[in-house]
Amino acid sequence: MTFTPSVPKLDKGIDSRFCSVLAIYEMAKVTLKTFSFIDALQPQLATFVGMTARGFLPIPGDAALYVEIAPGISINSITDIALKATKVRPAMQIVERAFGLLEVHHADQGEVRQAGVAILGALEIKESDRQKPKIVSNQIIRSMEPDQAIVLNSSRRAWGNMVLPGQSLFILETDPAGYVAFAANEAEKAANVSLVELTPFGAFGRLYMSGSESEIDSARDAAIKALENISGI
Repeated sequence: MTFTPSVPKLDKGIDSRFCSVLAIYEMAKVTLKTFSFIDALQPQLATFVGMTARGFLPIPGDAALYVEIAPGISINSITDIALKATKVRPAMQIVERAFGLLEVHHADQGEVRQAGVAILGALEIKESDRQKPKIVSNQIIRSMEPDQAIVLNSSRRAWGNMVLPGQSLFILETDPAGYVAFAANEAEKAANVSLVELTPFGAFGRLYMSGSESEIDSARDAAIKALENISGI
């Protein structure tokens, strides 16, 4: 949902300690694409984020919040609000022309939830005003051929696991992109699978997971169910 008031105001619940008048006006025009709370980062996802992000590294068990907005530049103000209001630490702040993504985490779920409350309060919206995720692509390649496994492994980032010949591969694309991290975490909770690649920003989010056929089926079912249960508009 996009909000565009005619003038910026300071008297509607936005704490002036957290943002300037200019920042408030920028946030008033923000579209909330992803707003996703993760109760406990699973070991592979936490490690993958820690290896690929440039900020403060999470550890398994930390709670996390993914916030994705448009336009991307306003994610700077969103980060400022979360950090001033709570003790959360950011693993990533991605600023693109169209979209911006923020991940914050903390061992205390209450701190992460309060960061979300502060962000929503600054935007003057509710969690239910976020964009509902759509599954753009949902594929399983069963019994991966050796040649295709080599191609995938050579093109993946070095921090993920390798796909082994004979394994099954689950590929998921989401819109908005940020929700794919939540899907990955729920899949890892549900099944003994390997995280190969994760891209939670850009036009679409992408997830690659490998494992035995039965485990990949369980991971796929958990990821899709988790996305379908997210409310939004």
